[in-house]
Amino acid sequence: MNNRSLLAGAFAALLAMPAATLAQKYPAKPVRVVLPFTAASAVDVLGRLYAQKMSETWGQQVLVDNRTGAAGIIGMEAIARATPDGYTLGMGNAATLALNPHLYQKLPYDVVRDYVPISLAAIIRNCLVVHPSLPARSVKELIALAKARPGQLNYASGGVGSAQHVPMEMLKAMAGINIVHVPYKGLTPAFNDVLAGEVPMIMPGLVSVLPFHQSGRLRIIATTGATRTSVTPEIPTVAQAGVPGYEFDSWTGFLAPAGTPPAIVTQINAEVVRIGNLPETRERLTALGFDIVGGSSEAFTAVIRDNNTRLGKVIREAGIKGE
Repeated sequence: MNNRSLLAGAFAALLAMPAATLAQKYPAKPVRVVLPFTAASAVDVLGRLYAQKMSETWGQQVLVDNRTGAAGIIGMEAIARATPDGYTLGMGNAATLALNPHLYQKLPYDVVRDYVPISLAAIIRNCLVVHPSLPARSVKELIALAKARPGQLNYASGGVGSAQHVPMEMLKAMAGINIVHVPYKGLTPAFNDVLAGEVPMIMPGLVSVLPFHQSGRLRIIATTGATRTSVTPEIPTVAQAGVPGYEFDSWTGFLAPAGTPPAIVTQINAEVVRIGNLPETRERLTALGFDIVGGSSEAFTAVIRDNNTRLGKVIREAGIKGE
């Protein structure tokens, strides 16, 4: 057999090789994970843990790249514009994938067109938090107080259209109450003023408020998911506590730029799910207030689609516009 025949045979064998086999060679160089969130934020902590575990498995560095600013828009655009070869991944959340498309008329990314959802990673339950000075120890008591004092109670948020603003407006609409929104330039100053008793309530992620609830400096009266969280199983959901049908979760998951080979997406999905099932991952992240979730690309796509539909309706009816 001459050299030409050998080359032709090798090429034919390569073409016949299934895509999954080719993907086994991935990754052959360092991988970048773009986070549209600040360092030390809840999603950053989660993303760095997953990146570390991926590095250990793949034998390649998985580097976190925080691209912050403009309500996550800068980072999301960087993910969308990256070469779709599996070497740039990203993380998106409820704010960037379900709120922003309804808050801003022109985004430099399209949630449906520009990304391949890889896997949901975790849910960060929001929670309804009050300062201990507020005479309300339950959702029903808070609603009664708000109805007795319409327009006299305030709540803080990290800004117009934020993941604290939208769920609180949903609660107001569903409960028929009038509580005044006090927007801040970021969650930290908003949270600090609630902690100081300057504003009586806020609806942040459970991750940020849990230590203050445990110390008695703030009071969580309900969580916002469809079910109670394993982190605080003793605390009812808003729906259970008096507002049937209420549901809002801050979730986050892994994405790839549209056009990333399906075999590579499948491989990354398997790794994300594997990491989420590790006992040490669950122990560490559950202690911080995360509910760990892993699943298929299709399941994550369905979460994004459902949240876009539900939260888009809330934003339109409340007349919220991004700043």
